[in-house]
Amino acid sequence: MSDKSLIERVSAVGIMGNVILVAFKLFAGLVGHSGALISDAVHSLSDVLATFLAYIGVTVSGTPADKSHPYGHDQLETYATIIIGVILLFAGGGIGWLGMKLIITGEYRQIPEPHLVALIAAIVSIGSKEAMFHYTRYCARKLNSSAFMADAWHHRSDALSSVGALVGVGLARLGLPIMEPIASVVISVFILKVSFDILWGVGRQLVDVACDDEFESCIAECILAIPGVDRLDLLRTRKFGSRVFIEAEISVDGAKSLYIAHRIAHEAHNAVEKKFPTVKHIMIHVNPTQLNDKDAQLE
Repeated sequence: MSDKSLIERVSAVGIMGNVILVAFKLFAGLVGHSGALISDAVHSLSDVLATFLAYIGVTVSGTPADKSHPYGHDQLETYATIIIGVILLFAGGGIGWLGMKLIITGEYRQIPEPHLVALIAAIVSIGSKEAMFHYTRYCARKLNSSAFMADAWHHRSDALSSVGALVGVGLARLGLPIMEPIASVVISVFILKVSFDILWGVGRQLVDVACDDEFESCIAECILAIPGVDRLDLLRTRKFGSRVFIEAEISVDGAKSLYIAHRIAHEAHNAVEKKFPTVKHIMIHVNPTQLNDKDAQLE
């Protein structure tokens, strides 16, 4: 399956699945008198927007480079991921604020006991959202997409929301109505945690953070494996959205011709970009390992 087809499929699954869940949970929450389930439905509604933004971000970021954007549009996916994180932040904050209000004012005592339909809806939501999390995460890894990975964790946070709703509804049916708003507060904590994790991770990409040591070690091994490369003098990496730019300096025998030195650098360049799909571009500078007699006289 092509990347385009996979993007369209995971987006369709996320949007259609969430639309159905929003309608089902909202209906069950209203009919079953469950504030926690209604809060959970609002969270699922934010999932619809998150998946749509992930689709737009990944699609636009794949647009080929042009004169105005010579390095491509990969960074646009990063901004889509930021928006998803902010949506989660507001969704979690709103749900938590509503739950705290019900607890502090004592309004939870006026809430009717939730019906069995609310309990069933919470169970269905947990299973559905967990399945959507695993599928979206699988697709995000295949696409190397930070936006779809954020969307996957959005699904997981919704599954955790439904767990909180299930516990709240169950205990409320057992005569503890305060557990419904408490469940909403717990739900908000889970959502806020996911939001902060997403925003922290994507924020690091915006400040040209380097790749981890393990990745850089793999890059170094790949370059040093090229015949003719005597030494790796410099290796710098920086993340650009979901892609990576690399700057490297290699040492080649100074007695070799410019043509051969260029060919060695070109082989190293091609080897890295072929082996590591996340590498958008690597620029390699060649240093002479030693000077030949003619060059030494010029010095």
